[in-house]
Amino acid sequence: MASDIYKRPAELLQRLIQFDTTNPPGNEKAIIAFINQLLTDAGIPTQILAKDPNRPNLIARLRGRGDASPLLLQGHVDVVTTEGQTWQHPPFEGTIIDNYIWGRGALDMKSGVTMMLAALLRAKAENLSLPGDIILVLLSDEEAGGNMGAKFLVEEHPDLFAGVKFAIGEFGGFTLHVNNRRFYPIQVAEKQICWTRAILRGPAGHGSMPIRGGAMAKLGDMLIKLNHQRLPVHITPIPRQMFQTMANELGGLSGFILRQLLNPRFTDKTLDLLGERGRLFDPMLHNTASPTILHGSDKINVIPSEAIVELDGRILPGQTPDDFIRELQHIVGPDVEFQVLRHDPGPPEPDMTWFSTLGNILRELDPEAIPLPLLQNGVTDARFFARLGIQTYGFLPMKLPPDFNFGATIHAADERIPIEALDFGTEAIFRAIQQTQ
Repeated sequence: MASDIYKRPAELLQRLIQFDTTNPPGNEKAIIAFINQLLTDAGIPTQILAKDPNRPNLIARLRGRGDASPLLLQGHVDVVTTEGQTWQHPPFEGTIIDNYIWGRGALDMKSGVTMMLAALLRAKAENLSLPGDIILVLLSDEEAGGNMGAKFLVEEHPDLFAGVKFAIGEFGGFTLHVNNRRFYPIQVAEKQICWTRAILRGPAGHGSMPIRGGAMAKLGDMLIKLNHQRLPVHITPIPRQMFQTMANELGGLSGFILRQLLNPRFTDKTLDLLGERGRLFDPMLHNTASPTILHGSDKINVIPSEAIVELDGRILPGQTPDDFIRELQHIVGPDVEFQVLRHDPGPPEPDMTWFSTLGNILRELDPEAIPLPLLQNGVTDARFFARLGIQTYGFLPMKLPPDFNFGATIHAADERIPIEALDFGTEAIFRAIQQTQ
C-alpha cells in the first residue's frame, strides 16, 4: 500500500477487514505479515513472536526522547464469527456504504488497530519528537481467551514491557447519548472471568420410567431461580463515579433516577425502570452468571444421574470466586455443587493519573464531550497486562450519531463504523501519544 496510507484510515480499515481472522481458528498470520510490511517500509523496527506459527503477535517500537515512560498501544486482530448471521453486505469486503465502513471487526477491533497504526505511521512520517517510546503490540486470540496473544507475551516475554505504566486498548471513548448530552466512557477497569460449573445429582433410570425431582428437574429449578433473582448489589468505585458524574450533568428527574442506582435499596428497581439502558448498567453493579452450556445424558432413553450447566460468571473488582459461589449458593440452595473452571483476576484499583489528559483530548475534539470512567462488563487483554503493573485505558474514541446503537452492533450482523468516527479516533490517539507521562 502507499506510504501515506495513514492519511486515509478508512482505506486502511477496509484492507484489514478483508483478512478473515475469525477466531477460531484465527489465522492471523496473513494480517500480521501485511501490517509488518507497512511498518518496516516506514522504517519502524518490528519483531514477531508466536506460540503457534499461525497465531503470531507483532511488536513495533517507535523511539521517543525518554522524558516519559513508554506507552503501550495494544489491540487484537482476530474477530468473532459471522456464522448464523444475515448481513446486508458481505462481512469481509470492507464495503463503504453511506459513509459507513461495513464488515466484521469494523468496531471490535480492527478500527482500533487502524487508529493506532495510522497514528504511529503519521508520527514516524512527520518525524515527531515524542516524550517516550511508543510500543505497538498487535495480538492474536483475544476473542478466545488470549492464550496465544497477550497471555503468552506477558508470561514469556515480560521484558518487552519494561517501564510501561500506561496502555491504550479497547474499549471506550465512544459516544453515549443521554438526554441530548454526549458522554464518552473511558474504560479504566473491568470485571473478572469466573467460569463455573454447576452439578446437580439425582437417581438414574430408564427413560420409559419418569423420575420426579431428578437431576434434570433440579437443573430446571436452578435455572428458573437464576432467571428470576439477581445476585446482590455491589457499588464499586468506578460505577459510583460514573453515575454520579452523569447525574450531576443531567440534573432534574434523570439525575435523581441515576442516583438511585447507587442506593442498594433501590438499585434493582431503578434498573428495571431504565429498561434497555438498565440492561447496560446492570452488570456494573452485580456479579453475574449466564447459563451457556448444558450436559445431561448422551442417550435419549437414559435418565442421567448428573445434570451439569456451565455458567459464564463475571465478578466485580474486589470480589473473589468464593464470594461468587456463596452468592450463587444462597439463591439456588445447598444441593448444587459448584466448581470454578477458570478465574482470570481483573486489574487492581485503577490508576487514574492519565484519565484527565485523555478526557481533555476528547473535549478538544468535541467541546460538548463529557468524559466518564467506565467499568467494562466483559474482559479484554488489559487483564494480562495488569499483571505487569500496566494500567490500560479503553480509549478508541468514536463520535457516533445519536441513532447508532453501539452496543447492539458489536459482534452482530451489519457491524459497521461511520468514517467520521474512525477519523475522530485516529486524531485522538495521535494527540494522546504526544502527551504521555
